Amino acid sequence: MAQQLHVELVAVEEKVWSGEAEMVVARTTEGELGVLPGHAPLLGQLAEPGQIRIKQSGGQQLAYDIAGGFLSVTGEGVTILAENATPANPAR
Repeated sequence: MAQQLHVELVAVEEKVWSGEAEMVVARTTEGELGVLPGHAPLLGQLAEPGQIRIKQSGGQQLAYDIAGGFLSVTGEGVTILAENATPANPAR
């Protein structure tokens, strides 16, 4: 089994999603960022409008449209703190 990241996606009013993932992709103000297990710690400001993509084991991918917030990567995993997060339109 491949290494996993623990991911928390939290909006202002609720926890949107929490679980294990193989990779997280987010667009920050510095550019698009892919986070894999073992990534160096960082704190990034999310670009607006933006989208978070969470790749789970087995190839399933979740996508959320987000507005504002931050992405934090630590040794424990990835935390995304967004002002607003809604499931993305799968037709994209």
